[in-house]
Amino acid sequence: MSILVDGQRVGLLHAVRGLFWKADNLRERLGDEQSFSGVVAERVLDSAGRFSSVFEDFAEAASSLLVIERLDLQEQEPYADPLLVAAVVDRLTENHFAVVLPTADVPVAGAALLAEAGRLLAAESFSEELQIMDTSLAAPEEGARRVCGLLQSLARSGGGEGGESGWEDEDGGEDGEDVSVRTAAVLRLALQELSAQAWEDVAEFGDRPVGRGQGLVLGSLPRVTWARDRQWRRQMARCFDDLAADLAPGARSVVPGCTGEEMALHLAIDRARSMVLNRPALVERAVAGLPEDRGDLDWDWCSSVLFEDHDVLMLFGSSLDGIEDSGNDVNQAMGMTDLAAAAWFVPFDPGQGREAGRGFRHP
Repeated sequence: MSILVDGQRVGLLHAVRGLFWKADNLRERLGDEQSFSGVVAERVLDSAGRFSSVFEDFAEAASSLLVIERLDLQEQEPYADPLLVAAVVDRLTENHFAVVLPTADVPVAGAALLAEAGRLLAAESFSEELQIMDTSLAAPEEGARRVCGLLQSLARSGGGEGGESGWEDEDGGEDGEDVSVRTAAVLRLALQELSAQAWEDVAEFGDRPVGRGQGLVLGSLPRVTWARDRQWRRQMARCFDDLAADLAPGARSVVPGCTGEEMALHLAIDRARSMVLNRPALVERAVAGLPEDRGDLDWDWCSSVLFEDHDVLMLFGSSLDGIEDSGNDVNQAMGMTDLAAAAWFVPFDPGQGREAGRGFRHP
């Protein structure tokens, strides 16, 4: 595959796509390719061409392989940048693929760049030669969003430092990221609408459990929250209120301070995106008279950069049941925050927390 910039070829990416169910013996077919694909065949497939038990334990639901074999890329800036390589690799991925990349020490062209791109996309080390990105999990999706967000951020600023320093800078940080004035207005509108609906749910359901899709907001939360009581639900509704207040007219920065606020902001971004597509008249009224910006209503950018991480979204994955348990192996390995529903309103930074006596919008 050619990598083009303004119609000019700046590099070549070599990949092998192995569809497990369409191959009589995937090990033989990959081995025939020799080079890096041959190494992959030996490490992840048994002699009968089936995925090895070690690989099946490693990959959650991958049914096929996408092997990134080598990268021939112009070495001069700005092309030889792992961030750009990560974006190219992400364009090739699909759900339920195990994307295999070389480690930096493998003697293939572009190994160092590919290895760093894999790290940015949350690939995990499988052996000395291989790192694997299981696209059925949430972590690679989060990595791809962050890569996209950083690229967009660099485009907005007209360049800047990439690589490790840029990746670190992209994380939300204590001061957060400014959104455009119009983005803030629509996001605030979405938060206010979700707040009103959440309070309706509190009044209707009280302490009663809910199920998937029940209510206006409660049934759209992860399953671990469905049996929470009225007081918990009031705190969740207040998360929408607090974030909406942060985006009062003139404000452009919003920083979720607890897991509940992270979930509220995720839901608000999705609601704002839906408003733009399905309720344009409402959006036009919300932004009337506000200055325009090239970053207006960029919800992918918001999803990428307004959060420290996207761990809370893992609670939606049925294959990750129990991830909220701090004793869960995946939870411990990833060093995640406490995702148990009881901990959703504990401030990430007690010194930066909300005023404890601020009360509620509704009794």
